Amino acid sequence: MEAINEINKNEFVPRAGASYNKAWDVIWKTFIELLVVSIVYAVISMPTGVFQWKEDQFQWYFIPIIGFAVLYGVFLLGPINYGVKWVFLKAVRKEKINIKDMFSVFERNYWNAVLANLLVGIIIGFGIVMLIVPGIIFACRLAFVPYLIMDQKMDVIDALKASWDMTSGHGWAIFFIGLLAIPIVIAGLIMLFFGVFISIIWITAAFAVIYHAVCLEKGQYASAINGNQLQ
Repeated sequence: MEAINEINKNEFVPRAGASYNKAWDVIWKTFIELLVVSIVYAVISMPTGVFQWKEDQFQWYFIPIIGFAVLYGVFLLGPINYGVKWVFLKAVRKEKINIKDMFSVFERNYWNAVLANLLVGIIIGFGIVMLIVPGIIFACRLAFVPYLIMDQKMDVIDALKASWDMTSGHGWAIFFIGLLAIPIVIAGLIMLFFGVFISIIWITAAFAVIYHAVCLEKGQYASAINGNQLQ
């Protein structure tokens, strides 16, 4: 944790371009670890990708498979995704990271991760149904929920409230990070397998960077940097 306190706040500016620039530097310092974490998560995600079919191919016996896929996503894949984001945040903060950290959600704040992932998904989905734009706004304003759940061990409601508060004035920056992810992913696809992972790692790190930048910017969230509860 001492290394965190030595970080110059000027290194982290909560803007889209600055976040990607800083993320690019961060990922190459711990690239092997982040690559392994990303590959492991991709492998774990495979079962949800297998359960896909055309609408006219649906049969009644697919129902148990659908049920399994939903439970798998809710109780395993979603929480592990929170753990992956925490690994990237630790990399941004120059903390020592370990591959097994991606599974730390099961010991750290599992049930709040499950509930938060569900609730955020419902809120964003509801916003998308309401002419898409509200869904984008909700996605930007709740982007910090996974970090608050993992980093500060918040409960669901506190994490939603804190994310909404922290992202005030930074919604456009978060939106542009997401928007820039599109050409980055396209470029990764052009580079085939290895390029896809580089693009995903870069994007994930950029979101962790802007969370950390906002933590540094807002004095009331300084405790987050030391892994304590929000005061």
